[in-house]
Amino acid sequence: MKKCAVKPAAIALTALILAAAGMAGWQARTQAEAVKAAAAPVLSFTMPSLAGRNVHLSRYQGKVILMVNTASKCGFTPQYAGLEALYKRFKSKGFVILGFPSNDFGHQEPGTDKQISIFCTSHYGVTFPMFSKVDVKGPHQCALYHYLTGRKTDPRFAGVVKWNFEKFLISRKGKIVARFRSPITPESAILVHAVETQLAQ
Repeated sequence: MKKCAVKPAAIALTALILAAAGMAGWQARTQAEAVKAAAAPVLSFTMPSLAGRNVHLSRYQGKVILMVNTASKCGFTPQYAGLEALYKRFKSKGFVILGFPSNDFGHQEPGTDKQISIFCTSHYGVTFPMFSKVDVKGPHQCALYHYLTGRKTDPRFAGVVKWNFEKFLISRKGKIVARFRSPITPESAILVHAVETQLAQ
């Protein structure tokens, strides 16, 4: 039986293709690491999503961001609807909302990540990024909220989170520019104006 001979040119071409693919992968990884390194401090954290994927917040660099601690069984839970409407209104202009479920207040977020995901989509049609449940205060406070509430890292808006649905507004440059307590709804003129102001910069 005659064996098929592989021509040297074909071998060389295959090697060249593999080398190029390897180089492209290396360049992509290098670029990703460079983006992470250049990220604003508030975006230097890796947070697990509700789907279980680790997300480095540097991917939102250059956007106006509203970070919100959420809960499914709170009097403020209907704010999910307003948050989704705000997200849809401004996302094409570079706006994103990042939701961080927390069970810190009245045990009002008892569900698993899967249960939270189902609740958010089935009740409020949430499409903005949602992350795994975290502690936003106390001895087990996650690093992101330690940064958001610390006096050294956020001297203008420092202080403990008091309840569900507090909101931190982050500028395109990664600066914390405003903080809104729970009763300030996503439809509030003061919040909408703050978002529009940042998007215009």
